[in-house]
Amino acid sequence: MDPLGAPSQFVDVDSLPGWSDAYEAKLLDCHQSPVEKAQVDVRSPFPYRKDINEKIILWKGDVALLNCTAIVNTSNETLTDKNPVSESIFMHAGPDLKDELQKLKGCRTGEAKLTKGFNLAARFIIHTVGPKYKSRYRTAAESSLYSCYRNVLQLTKEQAMCSIGFCVINTLKRCYPLEDATHIALRTVRRFLEVHGETLEKVVFAVSELEEATYQKLLPLYFPRSLEEEVQSLPYLPADIGNAEGEPVVPERQIRITEKPGVPDDASDEEGLEADLSFIGSHAFARMEGDVDKERRLILQGQLSEAALQKQHQRNYNRWLCQARAEDLSDIASLKALYQTGVDNCGRTVMVVVGRNIPVTLIDMEKALLYFIHVMDHIAMKEYVLVYFHTLTNYYNQLDSNFLKKLYDVVDAKYKRNLKALYFVHPTFRSKVSAWFFTTFTVSGLKDKIHYMESLQQLFTAIPPEQIDLPPFVLEYDARENGPYYSSYPPSPDL
Repeated sequence: MDPLGAPSQFVDVDSLPGWSDAYEAKLLDCHQSPVEKAQVDVRSPFPYRKDINEKIILWKGDVALLNCTAIVNTSNETLTDKNPVSESIFMHAGPDLKDELQKLKGCRTGEAKLTKGFNLAARFIIHTVGPKYKSRYRTAAESSLYSCYRNVLQLTKEQAMCSIGFCVINTLKRCYPLEDATHIALRTVRRFLEVHGETLEKVVFAVSELEEATYQKLLPLYFPRSLEEEVQSLPYLPADIGNAEGEPVVPERQIRITEKPGVPDDASDEEGLEADLSFIGSHAFARMEGDVDKERRLILQGQLSEAALQKQHQRNYNRWLCQARAEDLSDIASLKALYQTGVDNCGRTVMVVVGRNIPVTLIDMEKALLYFIHVMDHIAMKEYVLVYFHTLTNYYNQLDSNFLKKLYDVVDAKYKRNLKALYFVHPTFRSKVSAWFFTTFTVSGLKDKIHYMESLQQLFTAIPPEQIDLPPFVLEYDARENGPYYSSYPPSPDL
């Protein structure tokens, strides 16, 4: 009870009926008994598990009212979406939640981020961003939605939470078909509980009246409450039930190895050379890219077509990307010379480069290039801006123009296309001259994107101060050169 004897609006998860309770009541009313195990010939990939079912609750109600360890909020990339779930959470949590969210500096699609629950009964709120659905990008949407649920569950495990309240993560705004999304939600939770069931006591699916029927229909497929229900549900399982963790399986990404490439599996050895080999050349293995040496010679002679040049460049970039993903780059990462922060006034991702943190003469610059590719590959998929702090750099931090030219030549076209601005903070006269020569005579298309910022106040007109993590020495330098106003701005705890 709340003060003054008023009944609490919050609902304790322990008071809610479990997924199995209604089914057991129905069996008692009908005097039925579950099918014996011996009667079942074919088992579902999601077999009857009483221990897992006891953890599941389907509840028609507002997720913000659940009294559990954490609830899930579905939002957009800036965590400012106005949907019924978010608005209810904000209303009940109070104004402190909005201030806390500004510190998170957004959330990418598929990610999950944690805040306190503030005035909610739930101790924590896990914020996640579901994908926008388009039929032609269905595979990407499925993978992103899976990541939402999986990352939320991973956070519950890492934070040793005992109960979690899920809203329906895909909002109407994002146009994700409810039934398709429910399949992904249920099977991901099911697979997680199979492996990490001991970490969670209750999982609540909080649904609206419109969503309840779909969950009622699909829950028996993934959480059958008896051997009989398991058998009855088996024909209704979709073709794609995901892998061992519930992640969507994309057939095109699977490696298929045949004993004799180019020969059909049913071709008998007796047919020998008389077999019809007209299909040779149509198999993916046989579609070769051409004579690589000839292509390189044509490149040198300037005779290769633009399309062939682009293909050659893409292959080269992919080799760098594969190497970057395989290499141990922890020594470069520890420099904190390149990191992602918040978003600018246009909602574009902000990447920071700290010049003073790059000991050019002491590190392997090829590994630095690999680290840049490793960090930036997914960032450059969408529009972004770079902030380069030239503050207090010296000879040992100056990036060689040959290195910059190599980096510019190696990176994918998306890097150049989606880079919308490069803010050059605290430049010197010499650095301005070097940048002018480099962008005029070495690379093209970059000159118009460079903006020189003599002070942080200029930078803050493009990027709000709360959206960028500033190294302490940059703040101190700016306060010394441009006045004490910025010295009171709290430095980032991560730097």
